[in-house]
Amino acid sequence: MSFLHANLVCVALMALDFLARAVRIQLILRGLRSPVTLGQALTLNAFGDAACALTPLRIGGEPARLGGMLRAGVSAPAAFVAISVEVLAAWPVIIVAAGWLIWSAAPDWWAAAGPRLTGGIHRAWPWLALVAAASLVAWRAAGHLRTSLGRLLRRPVRRARVYWRRMPAWPLLASVPCTLVDLITRVAVLPVLASTLPAPPPAGAVWLGSFALLYAQLILPTPSGAGAVELGFMGGAAGGLGGRETALLIAWRIHTNVLGLVLGAWLAVRGLGWPALRRALHRSTGR
Repeated sequence: MSFLHANLVCVALMALDFLARAVRIQLILRGLRSPVTLGQALTLNAFGDAACALTPLRIGGEPARLGGMLRAGVSAPAAFVAISVEVLAAWPVIIVAAGWLIWSAAPDWWAAAGPRLTGGIHRAWPWLALVAAASLVAWRAAGHLRTSLGRLLRRPVRRARVYWRRMPAWPLLASVPCTLVDLITRVAVLPVLASTLPAPPPAGAVWLGSFALLYAQLILPTPSGAGAVELGFMGGAAGGLGGRETALLIAWRIHTNVLGLVLGAWLAVRGLGWPALRRALHRSTGR
């Protein structure tokens, strides 16, 4: 497969991912009797993708999606329940997939990536120490932010219990295939790009490395794990990439981060207008 064809496949994978996630939140909101159109579901997820890409620990994603739901006419309690139900249904799927990947691919991954990562740690330990220190600061700040949000949302969350009691089981079950599609399409981007190499690393190593690089962004302090993810990628977290690490890293970042950021920003400007976004930004920064 040529590099151009691989990138076209990756665009198709990300389009399928956007669609699967939109259908998932659409099904959950329908179960809560707060239906939205597919276009509204795509838009609110795009808002979340843009916020995830720009905030540490991806912490801005859910508030941005909450704002998108409110803009689509969903009540605040129903929106809180929808997000919590989505997380409740998604994480068991992700954990099972992670366990299966580790069980089936860990030996290949360690053989392909272990020596490279070990050598990279020795060379880049000052940067790793800096990332660890920044992570501790970010986790503490995020904890204070979650505590403040919890106090702010205590009353709406009490009202959300009504929606919890109304929630049928079928949206949870129907969301599982959507989560699988979301997980597989995103993780598959790097293996597809790596398939263009003359001598790609073992498939298991690339799949496990791709999973780790994607989900490590949830606990890294910089937006989209910037810096730490690049260190891991260039250090061989997905095995040896034949000297084409830089090109593959750029393409992988574009597909998994930049496309969602650009789409979300464009929809936000188009739907809300730049003055409204500027006022919201000034309020959030206290300026």
